[in-house]
Amino acid sequence: MTTPGFTLPQSNLRVNTISDLSQDELVSFPAFKTWLSTLQESLARQSDSSHPFHEDPYHLRQIDIQAIDRFGGGRLGFIKMKAEVSNGRGEKLPGSVFLRGGSVGMLLILQPDDLPSSEEEGKLALLTVQARVPAGSLTFTEIPAGMLDDSGTFAGGAAKEIEEETGLKVKQEELIDMTALAAEMSGSPPEEGESLQKAMYPSAGGSDEFIPLFLCEKRMSRKDIDDLRGKLTGLRDHGEKITLKVVPLKDLWKEGLRDGKTLAAWALYKGLKESGKI
Repeated sequence: MTTPGFTLPQSNLRVNTISDLSQDELVSFPAFKTWLSTLQESLARQSDSSHPFHEDPYHLRQIDIQAIDRFGGGRLGFIKMKAEVSNGRGEKLPGSVFLRGGSVGMLLILQPDDLPSSEEEGKLALLTVQARVPAGSLTFTEIPAGMLDDSGTFAGGAAKEIEEETGLKVKQEELIDMTALAAEMSGSPPEEGESLQKAMYPSAGGSDEFIPLFLCEKRMSRKDIDDLRGKLTGLRDHGEKITLKVVPLKDLWKEGLRDGKTLAAWALYKGLKESGKI
């Protein structure tokens, strides 16, 4: 039986696919386009004589699409694939990839409006508790987050997710992109020259997912804050059943200790705060 497939234009790259995924659908899938261009740019850097792989550079030889998952309406959602990346001696780099694209995460800090704005002690963090079947949990605690869609900008996606998961409306200009701000402060990182996103990668060994982390600080009355405690939210037609949880900001790292993006948001907030950037 012949495996369906095609050769990508202008790259001579062979893609073995499955019957219900066409070439046009794959090459127009944003997550695939971002992943492929990022990897190709990184491989091109091997031409520099200072690169550790310069003497025997690695090449992307082939891609095998193993499975796909679709969202409502048949829209392409996730791809499981294997990329063959090897050098002239046949040495291969791990290439199993769960392709899902970008997400956004939001550190939403609430402060009672009867306290001075500079008062850190009284600040609170808003978390969500929801089912995360891949983690085997029906009550997983994390900061508000969601996948990127057609919102236009990362900040637009973050504002949309805050409203969907918490019911709070925020303007894009109220959000601070902590990952972008930290990246600008970091000078010349080791990956300089690569087109990595200004985001954190929660599982770079197996997934392309990247998550820019935003900060939103809101002053609210104590009554409005109390009304958020235990509130049920989420888009029911998307299978979301979310309970809100309000915790002291100083305890965020303990409350969300199992969630990578929560810990990353906490670390970024503390680092940027100590550096006087927020």
